[in-house]
Amino acid sequence: MRIRTTVAAVTGALALSAFAAPASQAADSASSFRADVVKLSQAHSDSGDSAFSAATTASDPDVTFSNLKVATAIKVGTTNRVATTVTYTLTHGADVDITSSDFANGPYLYKGSDTDLADALLGDDPATCTATSSTTANCKGDIDIYPDEGELTSTQAGTWSAGAVAVRYSTEGVTQQNGLGTTLLQRYSKLTVNASPEPVMKGRTITVVGKLSRANWDDNKYHGYTNQPVKLQFRKAGTSTYTTLKTVTSNSTGNLATTVTASTDGYFRYSFAGTSTTPAVSATGDFVDVQ
Repeated sequence: MRIRTTVAAVTGALALSAFAAPASQAADSASSFRADVVKLSQAHSDSGDSAFSAATTASDPDVTFSNLKVATAIKVGTTNRVATTVTYTLTHGADVDITSSDFANGPYLYKGSDTDLADALLGDDPATCTATSSTTANCKGDIDIYPDEGELTSTQAGTWSAGAVAVRYSTEGVTQQNGLGTTLLQRYSKLTVNASPEPVMKGRTITVVGKLSRANWDDNKYHGYTNQPVKLQFRKAGTSTYTTLKTVTSNSTGNLATTVTASTDGYFRYSFAGTSTTPAVSATGDFVDVQ
């Protein structure tokens, strides 16, 4: 993952030295939050503390997280950055000033039981929080995903869990809370269709071809999604509803092909219902003029 390749080697005393600069400088650097969180959590781990349990040390921010809301599914392609917004409630002790440059917090996603923040998906910037009382706040933060920087592998598509983390720069404290929600991280899908010949005489055969493909996070290209049921649908000209004609299974390269009998002017499309790893997608209808 991108974090691991850039900061995973920073451990122990070296990680601690990264925070020798003034706390305000560390907190105010918008691009540093992701790296700062990883370095601090690794410093905890290297010193024998557990940053991944409910236990905290005196230096850790006195905060808890609740009411986390994340998108049901997040579609990720091969190159473009994907940002998804997460909201949650932050509850903190009287000693925590959420407006201070010494304090920052944000959401993250992790896969399975791997709660190491070096392997998590975090935001580039800390969350923004609005106080609702002297000890609670509503927070909103983005999780930024960069598929072309090695953050993901294709086998990681599916269910991810959500958590949130808070840091106090001056004491190098970290409070991490896992198990706050789940989402589906899905490989972006594409679907094409082409119906021919066009125009065609009524009663003649129309051949409908297409391809179902999805993002591959290993090589940042799109590959055919094989052995998947895809519906061939038709919408009569002048109407707005598609009707399913038959189900076609994608072949070993994701290609689709079938035939139908020409009856009336209208639009043909393929439609894929989706899976836990790949979102639903429908091709743009291809018009055929029947004479």
